[in-house]
Amino acid sequence: MRFELKAVSAEGRVESLDLQGLDRASAVQQAESRGYTVLTVRARGGFAAPWGGAQARFPLVLFSQELLVLLKAGLPLVEAIETLAERERRGEFRALLERICAILRQGKSLSAAIEQFPQAFPPLYVATVQASERTSDLAPALGRFVAYQNQLESIRKRLVNAAIYPALLIGVGGLVSLFLLLYVVPRFSRIYEERSVDLPVFSKLLLAWGQMVEGHGVLVIGAIAALVIAALYALRSTSVKARIENALWRLPAVGERLKLYQLARFYRTIGMLLRGGMPLLAALQMGAELLHPLLRARLASASRAISEGRPASESMEASGLTTTIALRMLAVGEKSGNMGEMMERIAEFHDEEISRWVDWFTRLFEPLLMAAIGLFIGAIVVLMYMPIFELAGSLQ
Repeated sequence: MRFELKAVSAEGRVESLDLQGLDRASAVQQAESRGYTVLTVRARGGFAAPWGGAQARFPLVLFSQELLVLLKAGLPLVEAIETLAERERRGEFRALLERICAILRQGKSLSAAIEQFPQAFPPLYVATVQASERTSDLAPALGRFVAYQNQLESIRKRLVNAAIYPALLIGVGGLVSLFLLLYVVPRFSRIYEERSVDLPVFSKLLLAWGQMVEGHGVLVIGAIAALVIAALYALRSTSVKARIENALWRLPAVGERLKLYQLARFYRTIGMLLRGGMPLLAALQMGAELLHPLLRARLASASRAISEGRPASESMEASGLTTTIALRMLAVGEKSGNMGEMMERIAEFHDEEISRWVDWFTRLFEPLLMAAIGLFIGAIVVLMYMPIFELAGSLQ
């Protein structure tokens, strides 16, 4: 986010500064580090393109990896973060790390320091660090978090890669269809109108569209562009995303897979927190944010049952938060006292199951999508050429 600051320089001049930072305090810190005395701070507003990304995100995984390496090399925590701040190129991120160092020098813990910057450090990361501080094993906790993020990223990449080819098909098919509807069809309609050819019903409808484009082309293209921009803005809306997600959850096959994906991510998160030393109920409360509202309500019921003394496996099963494999492995984890590792194994098993389903679905969906696009484009072409086919038949 960009901020406009009015500040007094070391020479006593009032100057306007344009700085980028995670928040107002970060922008003020950057100005003060340059010797300015800040008078006012104002966030810059502006028109955001519907396809534009949000502000730059703090590289949390890279920060954790580098901090882990420095800690394993024997550097103290404050010195390690200072080293990372000196190497950071982006001003707002450097100011953030410098502020964390300043808080640590005041005698506060790392979890208390990073908790003040929720834009950069999510609650899950703060909870991981806080749990590690109780057992003095920050480095292993950072290693677990990095591994956790890498595993989630690998699943996300599989899903993205599976969606690339269908997206290309839809894009190319849409461009070809627009070319036919906006360029080819209007010219055919002009030819048939001049020759007063008798047309079938569907051909008349298609060529009526062509005449409208021919007479009001700018308005039609503007309306299509407005619809596309409106659709992009709608897809960025939280409420629209929630409605689409709810609709997908109602689909029998897709809804089950979405549930399985969320449960896998949930189990992986709980497993990481348990291995870091966090109590089960606190870990369940932290992982609730990863679940769909329907599953979140079930988790609240399971948490109440666990707090009343019931086994975790029975409570999760009664609330519909397990699969057959997960139930058995949770029971084994309870008997062995190793719930954290067992939950991570459950997540790995379900991740593989999701990957197999994605591969199967893409192999089925891609040819069906190609057939649908081919039929749509073919129908446009056949309707344009229908009068020519009828004329050739009458000549025979």
